[in-house]
Amino acid sequence: MAIPVSERLPGFDHINTYFDTAHNIATAKLLPGEYYVTTKQEAVVTVLGSCVSACIRDRVFGIGGMNHFMLPIHEGERSNWKGGVVDNITRFGNYAMEHLINDILSHGGMRKNLEVKVFGGGRIVQGLSDIGACNARFVLDYLHEERLPVISQDLNGTQPRKIYYFPKTGRVLMKKLACLHNDTLAQREKKYFRAIEDQPVSGEVDLF
Repeated sequence: MAIPVSERLPGFDHINTYFDTAHNIATAKLLPGEYYVTTKQEAVVTVLGSCVSACIRDRVFGIGGMNHFMLPIHEGERSNWKGGVVDNITRFGNYAMEHLINDILSHGGMRKNLEVKVFGGGRIVQGLSDIGACNARFVLDYLHEERLPVISQDLNGTQPRKIYYFPKTGRVLMKKLACLHNDTLAQREKKYFRAIEDQPVSGEVDLF
């Protein structure tokens, strides 16, 4: 059974949910570009290739969630995306991270209680050979700058990962996929990459 819309936090009506019988828990399934926050006994699941997911929660109150994002990388910017001027690339990553964090804080979480686990950034998509490494580097740099503790990470490599996150407890289940039986994940990430490549990031999001 899916998580009823009435029981979800505002803004997450569009997220696909189901009841995971293997883990006996209501679960939200993320696609690239999505994130989910919960205050309940729920799980969040996604499959990562080049993308990165940050699993963040208030360890005291058990409020938390996960995102799933990829940075847009343009020619000429691959080696200097982290610079003094905040450009479209860093703003996109900030947008993905800050929305997740702000939703956790706005629903009762406290910044001093936040803990983070990060996963993904694999090198699996031909033609985007460095995007996974850029995603991994960005998320670690971002969290360092924000002084948010990373208590667990599994980044880079060449294998896709399936991640289950349980925000109430902070537990993560990770399965590395030995091979892709089809190219669904690679095609999904290529489609997502093309969609964000020239997409402007509108608005500013401030942490509070």
